[in-house]
Amino acid sequence: MSTAPLPDSRPHEPVRVGLVGAGPWARAMHARMLAAGPETSLTAVWARRPEAAAEVADAYGAPVAASFDELLDRCEAVAFAVPPAVQAALAPRAAAAGRAVLLEKPLGAGLDEARAVADAVAEHGVVSQLVLTKRYHPATRAFLAEAAGREVTGARSCYLHGAFLGGEFATSWRLEHGALLDLGPHLLDLLDTAVAPIVSVRATGDPRRWTELTCEHENGAVSQASLSGCVRLPQARTRIELFGPGEELVYDTAGIDHEECWPVLRREFAHAVRTGKGTGIDAAHGLHIQELLEMAARTAG
Repeated sequence: MSTAPLPDSRPHEPVRVGLVGAGPWARAMHARMLAAGPETSLTAVWARRPEAAAEVADAYGAPVAASFDELLDRCEAVAFAVPPAVQAALAPRAAAAGRAVLLEKPLGAGLDEARAVADAVAEHGVVSQLVLTKRYHPATRAFLAEAAGREVTGARSCYLHGAFLGGEFATSWRLEHGALLDLGPHLLDLLDTAVAPIVSVRATGDPRRWTELTCEHENGAVSQASLSGCVRLPQARTRIELFGPGEELVYDTAGIDHEECWPVLRREFAHAVRTGKGTGIDAAHGLHIQELLEMAARTAG
């Protein structure tokens, strides 16, 4: 077992990050966020299709790596914007090379894959961080801070949109696995944090159409979560309602600007890399969320 890395001796230099992936999420968020700095610099892009990697890299003046190993040679941290199965195959190699990892949710397509990622991160003592987008918005953090002082008896929540109906985000892995793997991590993470750790999850419905989750928390509270990526709405809807002896507490993303998330995510990842101290939104937490997803998948219709 390797020891945790010492604090970096270059605290004010941008963290050199290599990007794996050149799909819609890599283009829309990862590359743009990492290249914007000043805490990070985009030092290379690698994807299985070199022409797609070049399209992403050229927009920011970054080189295209000819292989994953070359990408590792060009960076000190790796950001993944690929399907879960691909991330699960490559992230352990990055960790073994001593590279910090910025990981997408879910960690893998299944629990064994996710455990392999989390185990590699722990074994090699590298910094890891999850792109659970909403966690980096000030409104989310204000909600979670308020929830921490509440007695919660029960909760209702939903994450609904129509991206799976068509368009560039209707990717093959999302259409195959549905909203449980894609949207479920967000709600399970927020309910687990706002209410109390989740100890069991049951699911009904079809993950490719509509899934309903019932969660039991260690404090005795019960919460429900509705998930769908194939319903027509004017905009994505994420809402959590907490109920208890006091007034209800509501979190709703309708009025927030997700652009506010990226500078916070970039800054906190860079700080974690430079200090060797993670945020707690890491691979170990991602494994916990994947265990909950596995529970749900075993009970889904």
